[in-house]
Amino acid sequence: MFNKLPEQYICVQSALNYFNRNENFLTRMFTLEYSFWFDYMLPGLDTLDIPIPLGGTSNHFKLEALKELGAWDPFNVTEDADLGVRAYAKGYKVALVNSTTYEEANNEPINWIRQRSRWIKGYMQTYLVHMRNPVRLIRKIGLRGFLGFNFFVGATPITFLVYPILLIIFLVYVIFDISSIKLLFPDWVLFVSIFNLMVGNILMIYVNMMAVFKRRFYELILFAIANPIYWLLHSAAAYMGLYQLVVKPFYWEKTNHGLSKVNSATNVIK
Repeated sequence: MFNKLPEQYICVQSALNYFNRNENFLTRMFTLEYSFWFDYMLPGLDTLDIPIPLGGTSNHFKLEALKELGAWDPFNVTEDADLGVRAYAKGYKVALVNSTTYEEANNEPINWIRQRSRWIKGYMQTYLVHMRNPVRLIRKIGLRGFLGFNFFVGATPITFLVYPILLIIFLVYVIFDISSIKLLFPDWVLFVSIFNLMVGNILMIYVNMMAVFKRRFYELILFAIANPIYWLLHSAAAYMGLYQLVVKPFYWEKTNHGLSKVNSATNVIK
């Protein structure tokens, strides 16, 4: 792959997916998420030419370029995403290869939240580090890269943090007749909110349904409907990550592996 690519390509990122996708509800949702992220989202970011947050597995680097970038930040707990931004700032490019590395999807909710809290905390760290000087960042990565970085790295943890708050406000507004809330949010706000809630959720469910087609995981299609529930797990992880960012920012939340009862080799062959 490197022999076929121009010199500015210093990293080849393979797709990631899971060998135990049908083990339980959590592994199915995780597979939907990863299928969309690696099969559609990252190629889309590549097409738009904006920074690609690298995944933590199956990154293949040119060693000299990796050394030039300073390699991985030992204080960032999502160090590959940070490295993708730094590579983009130097004018380097990441290629996405049509090859899949299969790993174990987390099948236990508490373990999943701990793992995801580290990832979200790392996105927060990456955003804070690179946004210390926004003007300098725009000069480094351009306006398009700056907007992409804010939208896909900065807005991701913010979205998870505000999701349950907005959901609670909406439910309280609809269920209880609280005059103070109605003063703050008149009826037209309710109508706009309902429209956004329906359209936004339908669009996100639709794109997650799309994710199964490339890999023909058709049995997962209907599980995309459960995405709003899955996002609440993200929110729990985001608040855990935010807390750790304040009290122990460099703590690496370990993930227990080997919990799956599915045989990896057999399932991948199937």
